[in-house]
Amino acid sequence: MTNRTPSDPLLQPFQLKHLTLKNRVMSTAHEPAYSEDGLPKERYRLYHAEKAKGGIAMTMTAGSALVSRDSPAAFGNLQAYRDGIVPWLGELADACHEHDCKVMIQLTHLGRRTGWNKADWLPVLSASPVREPAHRAFPKEAEDWDIDRIVADYASAAQRMHAAGLDGIEFEAYGHLMDGFWSPATNHRADAFGGSLDNRMRFSNLVIEAVRKAVGPDFIVGVRMVADEDFSTGISRSQGVEIAQRLTRGGGIDFLNIIRGHIDTDAALTGVIPITGMRSAPHLDFAGEVRAATNFPVFHAARIADVATARHAIASGKLDMVGMTRPHIAEPHIVAKVARGEEHRIRPCVGATYCLDRIYEGGEALCIHNAATGREASIPHVIARSQGPARRVVVVGAGPAGLEAARVAAERGHSVTIMEASGKAGGQINLAIQNPRRRELVGIIDWRLSELEHLGVDIRYDVWAEADDVLALSPDIVIVATGGMPQNPPLETGDDLVTSSWDIVSGAAKPAESVLLYDDNGGHPGMTAAEMIANAGSRLELVSPERFFAPEMGGMNHVPYMRVFHEKDVTVTINTRLIAVRRDGNKLVATLGSDFASEWRAERVVDQVVVEHGTMANDELYHALKPLSKNRGAVDYERLVRGGDIFPESDPAAAFTLFRIGDAVASRNIHAAIYDGIRFALRI
Repeated sequence: MTNRTPSDPLLQPFQLKHLTLKNRVMSTAHEPAYSEDGLPKERYRLYHAEKAKGGIAMTMTAGSALVSRDSPAAFGNLQAYRDGIVPWLGELADACHEHDCKVMIQLTHLGRRTGWNKADWLPVLSASPVREPAHRAFPKEAEDWDIDRIVADYASAAQRMHAAGLDGIEFEAYGHLMDGFWSPATNHRADAFGGSLDNRMRFSNLVIEAVRKAVGPDFIVGVRMVADEDFSTGISRSQGVEIAQRLTRGGGIDFLNIIRGHIDTDAALTGVIPITGMRSAPHLDFAGEVRAATNFPVFHAARIADVATARHAIASGKLDMVGMTRPHIAEPHIVAKVARGEEHRIRPCVGATYCLDRIYEGGEALCIHNAATGREASIPHVIARSQGPARRVVVVGAGPAGLEAARVAAERGHSVTIMEASGKAGGQINLAIQNPRRRELVGIIDWRLSELEHLGVDIRYDVWAEADDVLALSPDIVIVATGGMPQNPPLETGDDLVTSSWDIVSGAAKPAESVLLYDDNGGHPGMTAAEMIANAGSRLELVSPERFFAPEMGGMNHVPYMRVFHEKDVTVTINTRLIAVRRDGNKLVATLGSDFASEWRAERVVDQVVVEHGTMANDELYHALKPLSKNRGAVDYERLVRGGDIFPESDPAAAFTLFRIGDAVASRNIHAAIYDGIRFALRI
């Protein structure tokens, strides 16, 4: 292990006013939705403290914290308008400062980017009554008294952040109220706050002036701002740069955090926050242009997912601080590993955007392949060796669940053998990466294989393990991670006539000329098959029984699928079930029905019917081993969640403990498989 040389650009300190940032890596503002009652309590604190332990120079909390009551939370936002936030933020700041990690917070009034039927049911407002499609509220035009009170609210919120011991704040000015005044697309006013750029910047100038009066000249204040909305009626590149220049000349702010694009639709949002299959660091050069035009400290984050790109951003002078936000959700110890010369051991961000899609769909941020993130109170990021005896662990199946269980068991000091039926690891991820857009997901597998090699785990391929094969290894623990196999939806007739989505994705079956795809799973498997069928040139109808299709997928991942569906003229039919399939000559006839009108039927005549209905557990081995195990396969779920021995012994004289994980239990997703792997393996 070789420590990184002190000349590494990422490890150089940066002086921001009086504040010394120990390196050039930060986590930009985002709302993980870990708040409780609008406050950053233990879960929120532990999440940020883990990044501080991992060596990051600064964490920008919240995304964003709300300054006013009529800016109700859209995705678990912190409530900066409450005095009660101060002690909780103080605890968070202290926890991060212990590791010389600076802490700031992003403040905002959401403007039109929220809903009226939340919290106190106050009307939504904006610079002008222009609706944001994503959140669907019809805003009123902010009146003079609204502007006065919101300016005062910003100042009060800033005072609270100062009192909490934070190192600074930044204002959110992309898609929210502040830039709503800047943008010609959302500001149609004819008063002193509309028209000329001087007028459109009046609100933000009033906020900055009021905040400076409230916190004094030394407290760090910045702006995360859109400097090019990248659409015809919005803020142009030249106008955005001028806004940046005016802000820096005004003397009230200390840094710019640059955004390019707009976020008023799901499709637009992926341009600002790109997902897997999209270009790396698409706005880095633009951020560098703003830095050159302003000669001012510039921060930026947008799919800067790897250390090499981050290092280039600093070394080339494009940025002063580089945001690696989603990468730190995947791996909070990036900087520490860089400093130790262990870049190759950094868990990669694969761009799956499971984290953000969960937030925007009303859940909390979870990484697709780091189940410890957001669960720091119960799941460690750094696995400690077991205090008990070393065990012989046999894992059957080298998909994400099995590989994660093997990794954690090996880190715990156990002797681990993996038996895999096929010639390569990966399980269903090997199907997912057949879609060229999603090939980065292979990083989930590659990282674990690298870690298992480092840990000396024995992986045996092309072994269709039966009970005797497992018993021959004299295991103390057997983990069945054999995954699942595709299953058909319930059909009255035609089970033998339909094609599995797996067959399409794997290439075992070619798309026919006309295809009906029935997806009542509602996640990536069916959508991936649909995308591949459409791209093959087939005439496709996608049928779903749901009120909207693909409900298991968030809006950001929905975007590239829908782009293909429109470009390839795919027909999407919702609220409709596949009832039966029959043959008619060389064609298939699909009978469709309705949950809403029981007598309604319709028919489609096609060349191929493809179905997606999740998986059925591949559990033959589990059931063969179950009567031979100490615990008969049983798990105490209460103790799994609360603590204690999770394997109740039915036969203490038996040789091994048995449990199954991932889709070998039931059809779920990658994160569930990873979570099963780590939380069970931690208990052996």
